[in-house]
Amino acid sequence: MAGDIQADDAPPSRPPSPPLNTTKTPFSTPFERFRREEFADWTSAFTLLDTVETYFDSHVDLLQRKLQKHSQKLMTRAEEFKKIDFPGDQLAENFEREFKGFKIKVQARMTKLATSWQSAKVVRTREKASFFFGVMSLVFSALLFAQAPQWVHVAYTVASSYLLPYRAYTYKKKTWHYFLFDLCYYVNILNFIWLWILPGSPALFTACYCLSHGSLASAVITWRNSLVFHDQDKVTSLFIHLYPPFTFTVIRHFYPGAEHRFPALKELPHFNPLRALLLSGLVYLSWQLLYWKFVLIDRRTKIESGQRMTSFSFLLNDKRGAIGRSLSAISPRYRLAVFMFGQWVYSILTEVPAVYILYDSPRASGAFLLLILSVSVWNGGGFYIEVFGRKFERELEALRKELAESNARLSLSSGRSSPTDSTPALSRGASSDALNGFSSVESSPIMMASKALPPEIPLNDETKKTQ
Repeated sequence: MAGDIQADDAPPSRPPSPPLNTTKTPFSTPFERFRREEFADWTSAFTLLDTVETYFDSHVDLLQRKLQKHSQKLMTRAEEFKKIDFPGDQLAENFEREFKGFKIKVQARMTKLATSWQSAKVVRTREKASFFFGVMSLVFSALLFAQAPQWVHVAYTVASSYLLPYRAYTYKKKTWHYFLFDLCYYVNILNFIWLWILPGSPALFTACYCLSHGSLASAVITWRNSLVFHDQDKVTSLFIHLYPPFTFTVIRHFYPGAEHRFPALKELPHFNPLRALLLSGLVYLSWQLLYWKFVLIDRRTKIESGQRMTSFSFLLNDKRGAIGRSLSAISPRYRLAVFMFGQWVYSILTEVPAVYILYDSPRASGAFLLLILSVSVWNGGGFYIEVFGRKFERELEALRKELAESNARLSLSSGRSSPTDSTPALSRGASSDALNGFSSVESSPIMMASKALPPEIPLNDETKKTQ
C-alpha cells in the first residue's frame, strides 16, 4: 500500500528507478577495486591530520585515565580520613607530610618534562613545525603581496606579536637578553609606533623608512642571517631584519590609497636627502646613548666578567670576522668609542641608497629586497651543505677507521691460526697460503662493506681549518 502511495505522489515526468542489480557484472569487480584504491589514496593524503588526531586522542585518553585514577585515590584517602579521628597536632603533621610528598612529585614531574622537552624526538618535532611555519610564512607573504598588499603591515604586526616575545623568553633563558637592546629591536618598536599610533608623523616615517632599509636590511649581510627553515631562531632573526623593509616598501610603492591610511605620505612625495639622513641619524644617536648608558655603563661588571654577552663583545671575540680583527688591533681604551663611531658611520652609509634611489623607484626597491633575500638563501644553503656535509664526512671517516681496525684484527687472528696446520709450507706452496688468506679476508663481510663505501671525500682548506 505504501508503495502505491509513493508511486502516485511521484511526478509523472520522472521515470521509475530501475531495480538494483545485486548480481556482479564482469566489470563490477575491477570498478569496485578502483573505487577502493581511490578512496585509499584519498585517505592517505591526510597523514598530518591522522598524526595529530592519533597523538591528541591517545594523550587525552591517557590524561583522562590518570585523572580518574587520582580522583579515586583522593576519594579513598578522604574516606579513610573520615573514619580516623586524628588529634589536631597529628592531623597537621600528616597534612604537612602529604604536602611535602606532593611537592616532591611535582618537582620530579617538572624535571621530567624539562628533560623530555630537550629530547631528540621533541627537538625533531619542533624543527618540523618550525620548517612548516617558515615555508608557509614565506609563501603567505608572497601571496599577500600579490593579492592584498594593504594587509602586509597587519601580517608584520601579528607575526611580531608572537616572534618577539618568544625571542625575549628564549634569550632571557639563555642569558642572551642583552642582545634585545640592539638597534634592530629598537627600530621595530618605532615601526609599530608609527604604524598604529602616529601614522601622520612625517619625521617618524622618514626615520623608520631609512633605518629599516639601512641598518636592518644590511644586517642580513653583516650578521650573516640565513634562511634555515627548521631553525626558529634563525627564521626569527631573518624576520626581524627583512620584514620591516618589505613592509615599508609595500606601503610606499604598492599600497593602494596609502595616503588615506598613512597621512604622513601626503607630505613626503620625495625625500629631502639631508633632512632624511639627519632625522635617521638623530634617532640612531638616541638609541646609541641609551644603549651606552643602560647596558655598557650600568651593566659593565656583568659584561666584563663574561656573565652576559652583547653584540660588541660578540664581534670583539669573533676573530674570523673583519670587524673582530679590526677591533682587536685597537687599544682597549679607545675600542668602545671607535666601535660606536663606526656603527654610526655604517648606519649613515647604508641609508644612502634608500634616500637617493629606493624611495622613488619601485623596481629598485624590489631588486633590493630580492638581493637581501638571495643573500639569506645563499647563507642558508651554505649552512645545510657545510654543516650536514661535515657531519656526514666525520661519520664516514669514523666508519673507515673502524673497518680498518676490524680488518687488522681479522688479519692478525688468521695469521695466528695458520701455524697450527701440521702440513709443511713447502709442500703446500706459498701461493696457496697467500691465495687462501687473501680470499678469506676479501670475502669477509667487513671488507665487502668497505668496498661499498664511496671514495674518500677530498677536504678543502676551509673544511680542514674547521676540523
